[in-house]
Amino acid sequence: MRRLILSCLLTSLVLVSYAQILTIKDKENNEPLELVTLYSEAPRATAMTNSSGMVDISEFEGADKIEVRLVGYNRIVSSYAELAAGDRVLVMEPSNISLDQVVVSASKWSQSTRDVPVHIATITPKDAALLNPQTAADLLGASGQVFIQKSQQGGGSPMIRGFATNRLLLTVDGVRMNTAIFRGGNLQNVISLDPFATENTEVFFGPGSVIYGSDAIGGVMSFTTLTPHLSLNEETLAKGSAATRFSSANGEKTAHLDFNVGWKKWSSVTSFSYNDYGDLRMGTKGPDDYLRPFYVQRIDSVDRVVTNDNPLVQRPSGYQQTNMMQKLRFAPNKRWDVVYAFHYSETSDYARYDRHIRYKKGLPRYGEWSYGPQKWMMNNLTTSYTTNTGLFDQVTLRLAHQFFEESRIDRDINGSTRAIRIEKVNAYSANLDFSKSLLAGQKLFYGLEMIYDKVDSEGMDENISTGEKAVGPARYPQSDWSSYAAYATYQNRLSDLLLVQAGARFNSFGLNATFDSSFYPFPFSTADLNNGALTGSVGVVLTPGEKLSISANLSTGFRSPNVDDVGKVFDSEPGAVVVPNPDLEAEYAYNAEVGVAKVFGDFLKLDATAFYTVLSNALVRRDFTLNGLDSIVYDGELSQVQAIQNAARATVYGFQAGLEVKLPEGFTVSSRYNVQVGEEELDDGSKSPSRHAAPAFGVSHFMYGVKNLKLDFYAQYSGGVGFADMPEEEKGKTEIYAADKEGNTYSPSWYTLNFKVSQKISDDIIISGGIENLTDQRYKPYSSGMAGAGRNFIISLRTSF
Repeated sequence: MRRLILSCLLTSLVLVSYAQILTIKDKENNEPLELVTLYSEAPRATAMTNSSGMVDISEFEGADKIEVRLVGYNRIVSSYAELAAGDRVLVMEPSNISLDQVVVSASKWSQSTRDVPVHIATITPKDAALLNPQTAADLLGASGQVFIQKSQQGGGSPMIRGFATNRLLLTVDGVRMNTAIFRGGNLQNVISLDPFATENTEVFFGPGSVIYGSDAIGGVMSFTTLTPHLSLNEETLAKGSAATRFSSANGEKTAHLDFNVGWKKWSSVTSFSYNDYGDLRMGTKGPDDYLRPFYVQRIDSVDRVVTNDNPLVQRPSGYQQTNMMQKLRFAPNKRWDVVYAFHYSETSDYARYDRHIRYKKGLPRYGEWSYGPQKWMMNNLTTSYTTNTGLFDQVTLRLAHQFFEESRIDRDINGSTRAIRIEKVNAYSANLDFSKSLLAGQKLFYGLEMIYDKVDSEGMDENISTGEKAVGPARYPQSDWSSYAAYATYQNRLSDLLLVQAGARFNSFGLNATFDSSFYPFPFSTADLNNGALTGSVGVVLTPGEKLSISANLSTGFRSPNVDDVGKVFDSEPGAVVVPNPDLEAEYAYNAEVGVAKVFGDFLKLDATAFYTVLSNALVRRDFTLNGLDSIVYDGELSQVQAIQNAARATVYGFQAGLEVKLPEGFTVSSRYNVQVGEEELDDGSKSPSRHAAPAFGVSHFMYGVKNLKLDFYAQYSGGVGFADMPEEEKGKTEIYAADKEGNTYSPSWYTLNFKVSQKISDDIIISGGIENLTDQRYKPYSSGMAGAGRNFIISLRTSF
């Protein structure tokens, strides 16, 4: 009898265990839905479906209200009892239009966009799969809300709301990627990320310094990589995918593989990608100024100017890249979740194309100018603990170490000395983040942060004839940069109509640098900066109904001087050299924005956000003196001395707008448009347009989707910048801009028409492709050295197993 009772109890436990597993599927094709988010306030719980559409809902037991969300599907609100009953299968219906979307970049915790008083753009895996971008920079650009500048094919420097480079922040799985040598010039670090290994991408617009600290002035680009999925039953969960892609404009050859193995407590995900890009071909219709009639080739120990057999091909611009990722996850029970992640990315050498088209006395100035291999490695240990205490409901500890290596190799045409400059950064960070639900409708997010960057820089001069190497001037001083912060955000839903949110952060930062005056007579040997910054934000969200949201937000942001600001020596442009300046302070941004989103019926959605940002005490490059001299000899040329200084005030204002229309029979029309107008003070007190305020740009889509077929015909476009409206520092860059009728530099407007298609030909195989730049336009995005790809045929095959 006792054995029978025990057997019945065990059977009941098994049945209860299985009753807690919910499977979520698409209503139209009955396919499992991955990355569906489930959330409840009481009890405080979140969960996400795995690659099989399965999720354990046991932690929601007793919940009267569980919100089930996935971008592109109607939100479902249900109770635990309803979800746990019946066959435990929930179907979600594709939505026509909705204001609901789950984001994490606003507070590092899952939130609905209806609870966030700022504009956030999300690029989903479905978006990325159809658009099929080559790099993470192209992934951002495909959103139509981030402008991408390229000085070389191995690059992609985002511009957001009139800011760029070290005034924008990159994060990977919640870890800050910016380092102490992120510069004011164009950056290519975003290409270290692998689009194939990216699970979700969010762009937070405007200052995000309350949560993310220094550099988050114009926005935050938050990348979430593949999550290791656990098995929710006794069987091993084993799934993976492989992909290959070819593009004609640069002869791209890409291969990718990822696979997930999961048990009940342990899981692993592995990802590997390899890219081989040849020289990029531009279009046939556009300014002749962009053509590449000749290039430099070293023949018989002599640099020779060689006629380009195809002036449309931008030589040299090809490169290769490898990306690897390994994640391990351990979840011993419902409260603990531990994930270790290893990321590695490395490129080959790649030419900085805009320097190869720089001329001196009618000839190319350089015999060679390349970036050495760009390397990035990250070890990240993330531990989350969920329980209901007086201090928190959930706490997450992130410990990370990153290693960066980059180098520059240049030599004048027929020069005998190759200058090699190598920079290495070891970046350490620790974040402790808490979330707590207080009284009804109130939430508190707070945390602590510690960052330490160690910068090692070396210079080397190599005689290319003899191979002899000698110590040369380093780009940076030997230095370290540190940051310590405490921050908190309070949110209160006062009613169904009104939500208020306020946050504050105190940040202290320090920099210590030791200068080598062997090559340049610096009047100082060290720099020692120690300072603090206080930033805050306050916002409101009005939601009169499910189909209308109105928000307003005031926020401040800051950027502390880094090693690149304080200690760099480099040639910014012909005849100018930037030297160190140890007397710098933080710059501050003050931002105001208003947004509105409205759904009309179930077929039309409109949204718009207007913003105004003031940057004070701005760190800008200005004329300077070194030991009383306004010019020094640098790389054999008498050059104007310049330095980064707190010497300007800048303003940026504009708006972002979106349109989405659901038409009958699976057709959709959508569009995004962005306008930003920037202005900054010059040394003489006059005004100049801001360098990083891109011209108006956007994207418009006409899409069709039914079952396993998706079609997308879209246009990308950008306004032009006439000579009178060009930033002063851009007017002299004749090598990257077209010339108007008077011979002055200007950036022409441009557009491309594109077509993409994705067809699922079986349960496991998807073939996709398309044609970019159908009309073969020859164009350059504003401020870019590289012309965009001409007509480009793309074919991709992806299989899951």
